[in-house]
Amino acid sequence: MIPLYSTSQIRKIDEYAITKLGIPGIVLMENASREIFEIANWKIAQLNSTKIGFVCGRGNNGGDGFAAARHFANEGCKVNVIYTGSENEMTGDCKTNFSILKKIAANNKNIKLLKYRSPSSLNIIKSCNVLFDALLGSGVKGKLREPYSSIVKILNKLKAYKIAIDIPTGLDSDKGFAEESFIADLTITLGEFKKGLFFGDGYFCSGEVEKGGIGISTDYFQQFTPMEYLVEPEDTLSGLPVKRKNLHKYSAGKVLTIAGSGALPGAAVLTAKSVLKIGAGASILCFPKSVRSLIHKKLGEVVVHTYNDNYKEFFSEENVSELDEKIKWADVITIGPGLGKNKETIAAVIKLIKKYPSKKMVIDADAVFALGKGKHYRLNLKNKILTPHLGEFANLIGIKSEELKKDLLKYGKNFAKRTGVYLVLKSAPTIIFNPAGEVFINTTGNPSLAKFGTGDVLTGIIGGLLSQQKDIEAAIISSVYLHSLTADILVNKSTEYDLLASDLIENFPRSIKFLKKSIV
Repeated sequence: MIPLYSTSQIRKIDEYAITKLGIPGIVLMENASREIFEIANWKIAQLNSTKIGFVCGRGNNGGDGFAAARHFANEGCKVNVIYTGSENEMTGDCKTNFSILKKIAANNKNIKLLKYRSPSSLNIIKSCNVLFDALLGSGVKGKLREPYSSIVKILNKLKAYKIAIDIPTGLDSDKGFAEESFIADLTITLGEFKKGLFFGDGYFCSGEVEKGGIGISTDYFQQFTPMEYLVEPEDTLSGLPVKRKNLHKYSAGKVLTIAGSGALPGAAVLTAKSVLKIGAGASILCFPKSVRSLIHKKLGEVVVHTYNDNYKEFFSEENVSELDEKIKWADVITIGPGLGKNKETIAAVIKLIKKYPSKKMVIDADAVFALGKGKHYRLNLKNKILTPHLGEFANLIGIKSEELKKDLLKYGKNFAKRTGVYLVLKSAPTIIFNPAGEVFINTTGNPSLAKFGTGDVLTGIIGGLLSQQKDIEAAIISSVYLHSLTADILVNKSTEYDLLASDLIENFPRSIKFLKKSIV
């Protein structure tokens, strides 16, 4: 796991370095600027670019930019720098680096310095192949004010390789939210990884993220207990069970899937098939008897167990008792895909969860909907996994999606801690919340997963893997990572347009094989 940190934690380390270790702030800034130069220079060399633009603010972020601009100029690059505000308005270390750059510029024709007065001031950087955003750092929150809003709008329209120093201007580095933000191809974040760069708007506007040191050992960060992490490939392998030679089909994991209806049969097929593809020994799909013909020929190895729906074509309360023997037989229940949202089905889902409080369940789609309007707070959800997408989760907790996005981690953590559930929030990227308040951010996946059926496959994979082991958290992390990794592998051979949920099922073993080879 790669730990992620808050803005306040990183600021405390900066203060410790200055006050306790005696490292002047200007030295930390110089160390940071050298790291920015080294990381960016390697990227820029691939672009064959020697004309570079900087847009710098009045604080430490701007100071990092002025210092980095100096390093590029010293290497013979043409550097055009726009700065906001007057020299007297700049903070101490920023002002020092600006003064140095200004003096060098007086004798170096490769450096052009220009104060921002209007949007036309940005004309001198429009011909640059590479643009650095050093306007505002992690200390700035909320909506962008002028002139920053206008500057960001113009920068985002320019056709250049864009690099953000520390964070993209406008992004909340703790909440991963931005009403308006610089959109970077690369973000060079300083000190340690900031959590807001890897989810929500941060995932979109940060681009590739590289860490630049400031001359302080990472050991100093061990005083903090991180609650957010990035998932690494090694973390995924630990969740895969060892296949013993004496296994048989019923000791390899038994999953009962309650999914599908007359109106929505396809989702049930995808979930039940996925259970077997991750190695479970037995997969049984419970489906309405009156419409069994809709799915029977599509399932192959999956066993279909019908319940008496009285030609309603959906799951009802009386079916819970009817399925009692099969429910007790199963190691894991997966429920929800394609069930439908009628009142009788909602009541059946609630009854099932109440009747079997200790049974491990993966609750998805329409079963998540059934828990809305506060019902989830009246249920024992321990040993349960909820897998909603953002809209479903917002509906579940009774807020609008726009509000959820403003502080995604807060809402997810509060929900998981309050209910005792494991929350798998499907998004770009998918985020996992455990009942202890820890957060695990997936690092694989691509836009091809934004398609009907892919979530149903994930539900089956989680259920199938969980049936083979006791560690709920490990099963979830492995399932989410491998599900998205499969999409990444497939896209390398085709496109982001043509991938189907069924392709994930057929090619899922490739991701396991690929992962094992790459780690060994």
